[in-house]
Amino acid sequence: MKRVVDLFAGCGGLSQGFEYAGFDIVGAFEYWDTAAKCYAANFSHPVYSDDLSNVEQSVKKIKQLNPEIIIGGPPCQDFSHAGKRIENERAALTECFASIITTLNTQWFLMENVDRAHNSKSYAAARHIFKTAGYGLTEVLLNAALYGVPQRRKRFFCIGSLGAPDGFLLDYIENSRSEKEMTLRDYFGNSLDFEYYYRHPRNYCRRAIYSIDEPSATIRGVNRPVPLGYPGHANDACQLNPSIRSMTTLERSLVQTFPPDYKWLGNKTETEQMIGNAVPVKLAEFVAKALAHHISAEPFIIDYAPFFGWLQDTQIVSEKTQGDVVSRLKRANSICPINSEPDAFYLFTLEQTPEYKAMGSSVRSQLKRAVTLYSDYLNIP
Repeated sequence: MKRVVDLFAGCGGLSQGFEYAGFDIVGAFEYWDTAAKCYAANFSHPVYSDDLSNVEQSVKKIKQLNPEIIIGGPPCQDFSHAGKRIENERAALTECFASIITTLNTQWFLMENVDRAHNSKSYAAARHIFKTAGYGLTEVLLNAALYGVPQRRKRFFCIGSLGAPDGFLLDYIENSRSEKEMTLRDYFGNSLDFEYYYRHPRNYCRRAIYSIDEPSATIRGVNRPVPLGYPGHANDACQLNPSIRSMTTLERSLVQTFPPDYKWLGNKTETEQMIGNAVPVKLAEFVAKALAHHISAEPFIIDYAPFFGWLQDTQIVSEKTQGDVVSRLKRANSICPINSEPDAFYLFTLEQTPEYKAMGSSVRSQLKRAVTLYSDYLNIP
C-alpha cells in the first residue's frame, strides 16, 4: 500500500475514499479545530492542526511521515458559487499546496476543488509550479453522479505523476463513467421514508423541491427547513405539501456517501458545514482507484536521493558507507528489478539469479543488507 498524507483534510472525505481504495493514510493536516477533531474521531492515524501557509515548516513535519502520495483540497471558498468570487490570501494556499508537493518531490499527488477553481489565477500559478517540477497532469472536471454518488456535484481534480504525460488518467476515467446519473433511489433503494424533499435554493428563481428519482442537488454547507413563505417554483418535482421536509444532517452525510456510522462532532451548523465542504467519499474512492490503476501499470522507480538522506539522518555510519549502501541497492535493482516494497519474496527471487549466485558471500550479504535497509526506509512509521 502506498503511504498517503492528506492536507486540508476537512472531516475526512478524501481520506475515507482513499482508505476504501486500499491506500495507507499515515497522517492528515487540518487547521479548523472542529473538523480536525471530527477527523480524529474517525481515523486511527494522527491529524495535525498546523497552518500550512508556512511551507518550510510544513515540509519538515510532513517529511517525517515519508509520504509517497499527497492528497488534499486547499480552501475553496474563494472559487465557490456562493458569495463573492474574489480570490484572496486563502486562495494563495493552493500555491502553498503545490510548493509543499514539489519540495517533497512525491511521485504522485491529487488536488481537488470546486468546478470553477481551474480557471483561477491561483490554480494557474500552482499549475506552473507542478509543470516546472516535471509532473504530468490529469486535469478533469467530474460530475459525482456519474461516478457512484447520488448527487449532481461537480468537482475539479488535478492528479499529478512525476514524469508521466499530461492526461495520463483520462482514458481510464472516461471509460469508467456511468451512462446515466445515479439517483437517490438507485443508491438507497426503498430505505428512504420520503419521495420528495426540500433543498433550500440560493434564491427563489430556482427550484427547491426534488424527487428521489433524480440525483440530489449539490449538498451545500447550509441546511434550512422549508420557510413559511416559500412561493413554489414551476420546476419543483411536486407542489409543496405538509409531508415535504428538508433532509436531516445524517441523510445529507449519506448522500455525500459517508458511512452510516461516521462520527460527527461539533454543533449542527459546524456539522452541516463539514458535510457540505467534503468530497463525496465514493467519488474520492473512484479517483483513488484510478490513481491505483496508473501506479500498478507504471514502472517502479527508486528515488535514491531521499534514501541516501534517510541513511545520513538515521544510520550511524560514515558518508562512504552510506554511499556504498546506495551503490549496492542500485546493483541489486539492476540484477532483479525492485517493482514494489522489497520483502522476503523479493530477497528469495534475488538469491535465485545466476549473477547473485556468482558473487562472493560477503558481496551477497552486503546486497541483502542494502535491500533490507531500503525496506526499513519505506516502512518508516
